[in-house]
Amino acid sequence: MRISEQWLCEWVALNVPTVELCRRLTMAGLEVSSVQAAAPAFSDVVVGEIVHCIPHPNADRLKLCEVFAGELGLVSIVCGAPNARVGLKAPLAQVGAQLPDGLRIRQTRLRGEQSAGMLCSAKELGLADEAAGLMELSQDAPNGIDLRQYLNLDDQIIEVDLTPNRGDCLGMAGLARELGALLRKPVTRPSLEPVTAVIDDELSVHLDAPADCPRYIGRIVRGVDARAPTPLWLCERLRRAGIRPLSAAVDVTNYVMLELGQPLHAFDLATLAGGIRVRRADSGERLALLNGASVELDEQTLVIADAHRPVALAGIMGGASTAVTEQTCDLFLEAAFFAPRSIAGRARRFGLHTDSAHRFERGVDPNLPRIAMERATRLLVEIAGGRPGPVSEASDAAYLPSVAELVLRPARVTRLLGSEIPSVEMHEILERLGMSVTESSVGAWSISVPAYRFDIAREVDLIEELARVWGYDQLPARRAPAGLAMIARPERVLPVRRLRRLLVARGYQEAITYSFVARELEQALDPEAAPIVLANPISADLAVMRTSLWSGLIRALLHNQKRQHQRVRLFETGLCFSGNLDALRQESVLAGIVCGSAWPEQWGASRRSLDFFDVKGDVEALLALTGEFATFRFVPEPHPALHPGQSARIYRCDRGVGWIGALHPRVQRTLELSMPSFVFELALAEIEAAVLPACQDLSRYPSIRRDLAIVVDEDVAVQQVDDCIRAAAGGNLREIVVFDLYRGQGIPPGRKSLAIGLILQDSSRTLTDKGVEESISCVVGELRHQLKAELRE
Repeated sequence: MRISEQWLCEWVALNVPTVELCRRLTMAGLEVSSVQAAAPAFSDVVVGEIVHCIPHPNADRLKLCEVFAGELGLVSIVCGAPNARVGLKAPLAQVGAQLPDGLRIRQTRLRGEQSAGMLCSAKELGLADEAAGLMELSQDAPNGIDLRQYLNLDDQIIEVDLTPNRGDCLGMAGLARELGALLRKPVTRPSLEPVTAVIDDELSVHLDAPADCPRYIGRIVRGVDARAPTPLWLCERLRRAGIRPLSAAVDVTNYVMLELGQPLHAFDLATLAGGIRVRRADSGERLALLNGASVELDEQTLVIADAHRPVALAGIMGGASTAVTEQTCDLFLEAAFFAPRSIAGRARRFGLHTDSAHRFERGVDPNLPRIAMERATRLLVEIAGGRPGPVSEASDAAYLPSVAELVLRPARVTRLLGSEIPSVEMHEILERLGMSVTESSVGAWSISVPAYRFDIAREVDLIEELARVWGYDQLPARRAPAGLAMIARPERVLPVRRLRRLLVARGYQEAITYSFVARELEQALDPEAAPIVLANPISADLAVMRTSLWSGLIRALLHNQKRQHQRVRLFETGLCFSGNLDALRQESVLAGIVCGSAWPEQWGASRRSLDFFDVKGDVEALLALTGEFATFRFVPEPHPALHPGQSARIYRCDRGVGWIGALHPRVQRTLELSMPSFVFELALAEIEAAVLPACQDLSRYPSIRRDLAIVVDEDVAVQQVDDCIRAAAGGNLREIVVFDLYRGQGIPPGRKSLAIGLILQDSSRTLTDKGVEESISCVVGELRHQLKAELRE
């Protein structure tokens, strides 16, 4: 929210510098994100009045103007603005003036005529993004007065990033209340006296959905001049708040929203048929909105309707058919309280974000609509005239928020904050925040919380209010006393941090990505998957819940590749989601993605692109931490996202625990990845399950190695060979080493040669050659029987 410091000063007498004001707001939980000047720097610009205006004799689009500038007298100006006319008051940049873009005004001749200055538009002064002519000033502006002084442009705009729980501060009144409490200053509110009705006209109001809208207030105002100009002071306040002035009626409703925090809306009364009904939409109804969009409604959408059709999205945006135009002369003003749950998410569902929805989603004071109605009526009548009727109200007290009654114990305040705040100070802070305090019993106070504080529901919330207003920096820094307890850490559970450390040691970096991803990305990785779709996604790129961590890691890889990072190794731990919202399944997963060279660039080794087996080595290192590496197997299986020839399912015993492989070329092309990439994914629950470390004696007897060269079919995996050897070799086999793979001359087509080293050792005796040869014979026989292997000559 953008705050004008000068406007704030009208509510609270600020006696602190802007920097200190921002610090106090931030320390109180209202974070100030930026401070900027209300207007860019310019000088020697005054108010001037055009007293004579004739066409330029030598140019069709220029005019010769005589401008009266107070003590400066008459100044001759050549001007090309279409709205230059006698009687117009506009900013006059004198000779020597400097404009925001650095232009310095000099006396010059334009098409043969003398020009001693420049009449300015709001854009040329940096007060608007666009302009169709000169900036028109009020007729009561004193001629010759400095424009910065007249418009109070030496102001600061403070932008506050409010958290969603502080909807009560989305108005000048709420911020002034906060500052009054922080600075111990009284708050001066504008005149909010009721406006007397001068006509009897009313429009009936009916609440068909009282749970969604428990209070709706309306008022007819006839005879309004829709073409009446909005006063410059009001336009300036809207501009400094980031709102573009449109027309008197719209500007008044926007101004009251900024001032009090209550959104309002103005309808053209002539376009309404019958009374107003606040109801849920019928499925299939359509509504053309003020922004030009047309939306289809359903039963979950709350609308404002007349007797025949919806005329507005309740609390979000009005309809185009009932909008106020220059021909409007009779208005119907609306102010209502909508339950936050009935508005939350509805605007995003239609691709909208409005100031009104922003406030109603967070909660607006249910007692504010009538006050805002009176304030808006008074301003509208003063600016555009009109005859107001009586206020029409429909409400249902059963659904209105009630005043919360909480108990506060001063002793608990001291215990939680570690510091004693005097009772008098606590009493004053709470009352300045709009709460009533009653000492109900010894050691306890009864606190009535106003309805606009939706965020206060417990005693600790009150203590938080006391702490932030008293000042967090005034609370002592003390260690909270607490009993120490030993946390059970079962040795059978492998800590995730150990997995992380291993991957970091192998050159990986940890990534954290969103749980929400684009539907197109999920479909590219698994066309048959049915991810959970979000009802109100933040954007199209975050529309579904991820079924795999690969989607986020691929986006991170793509982000790095676009920034010339060719060697990337990323991993992530997180949740994957499947099922539906009624039966949501969440699984903790560890996943990684790698691309580029196998080793960082160096002089000691030639450059080599990493391959499937490099990544497999990293995964095997993870699996080895469980202490049961022998229970894991890599089995070739297809996966939609993986290369058909470089894809494997990882099993632990007979349970599938993950995948590893190269990304499918189709996926690489679709996602525009610049080089081959490899991924893996493991179920954390499976690899966290480890065995207890056990002591094992080292054998004092020598080991014996025997090397075999066998020829097997091309489709026989090394894992099959490994399993066969281990089953046949007996208990003395300690290790199997595959040290060569050969295809070529001497090997039949469709076959391959594997060179395997078998290391045997006994812990109680020295093995004999006879015993070793018997074991090797069993191994060779089993390889022939199961895998049709042959010893290579």
